[in-house]
Amino acid sequence: MSNYGLHILRFVILLLLQVLILNNIKLYGFVNPYIYPLFIILLPLNLNQIQALFLAFTMGLSLDFFENTGGIHAASCLVIAYIRPLVLRFSFGINYDYQTLKFYNEGFKQRFNYLAIMIFAHHLVMFSLEAFSFQHAMLVLKNTLYSGLFSLFLMLLIIQLIRKEK
Repeated sequence: MSNYGLHILRFVILLLLQVLILNNIKLYGFVNPYIYPLFIILLPLNLNQIQALFLAFTMGLSLDFFENTGGIHAASCLVIAYIRPLVLRFSFGINYDYQTLKFYNEGFKQRFNYLAIMIFAHHLVMFSLEAFSFQHAMLVLKNTLYSGLFSLFLMLLIIQLIRKEK
């Protein structure tokens, strides 16, 4: 399968998994896993920034369409697509700068840092836009922390399952 086909398949699977299954999970009434940002996180490293922003907007807008959320997913996806090069440089250092980075070959610590920063940034923006009030700051932080931890766990599990063997 070509790279384009793989990315289209990943887009559709993550979107359908999020909409049909994961949006119906509410642990303790407020913890909801979001794994669709994995599409943006696993985009090719040599992808143009404009293309990454377009794909992120498309993923977020698609989810907003299904959930009728008014653009909060699109905005949060755009934020993580925009900060992605900075987070990659911070997490992987010189390997990213010299374009020698192979995501699955890097150490667990670097992958964990990258995933955690991207997930918590996404969740913080999404829950902040959802609440849209400083009065609910503690609720935003609570939702970000617990949903972020659950999402991080699921994404690490998914990455281990789809990891390409040598």
